[in-house]
Amino acid sequence: MGVASYSVDIVGLSYKEHRFEYKFGDEFFRRYGTDLLSEGSFQVDALLNKHETFIEVDFIVRGTTRLICDRSLEPFDFPIQTENKIVFKYGEEYQEMTDEIIIIPRDTATLELGQYIYEFISLAIPLKRLHPKFVDEAEEADGTVGKIVYSSGTSEEEKKDDEEIDPRWNILKKLK
Repeated sequence: MGVASYSVDIVGLSYKEHRFEYKFGDEFFRRYGTDLLSEGSFQVDALLNKHETFIEVDFIVRGTTRLICDRSLEPFDFPIQTENKIVFKYGEEYQEMTDEIIIIPRDTATLELGQYIYEFISLAIPLKRLHPKFVDEAEEADGTVGKIVYSSGTSEEEKKDDEEIDPRWNILKKLK
C-alpha cells in the first residue's frame, strides 16, 4: 500500500456521505507503531459525512490482533470490534478539543485517518491481557462470576441510610 493509502482528499468531496473501506495487516502496525501492537488483520468501514462547517467520520473497526498473555507469555488472537466517531470542525489552526472533536484549518486538503484507526484499535486492547483459557479462572478469583460488579441504581441499604436521619437535623427542621 502506498504512503497516502489512509488519507482522504477532502477538497474534492461533495457535501454528502462518502464510504471508505480499508483492509490491512501487519504492515499497518509497522507504519503507525509497534509499541503496543505489531500483528493483526483488520477491516475498517469509515463513513465520512461532509458538511459546510464540519466533517463527521464514523468508524467501524473489526478484526483480530495477536497479543501475549500476561500470565503464561503465550501468544493468542484477540478479537476486536469497536465503533468510534470523530468530528473535524473547520477553524483557524489545528487543535484537539476532545477525543472526538478536532479543529482543522480551513485550507486542509487531506485527512490522515490511519493514526486515528491505530488509536481506536489500541484503546480496545484490555489492560490485563489474559489468554482465553485463563479468563474464567480470573473471573472466579475476582469473585465477579455471576455477580453484578457495578450498578448505577440505588440499593435498599442506600435508601435505608437516607431515611435514617441524625436526630440533630430534626431540630433544624423545626426552625423552618
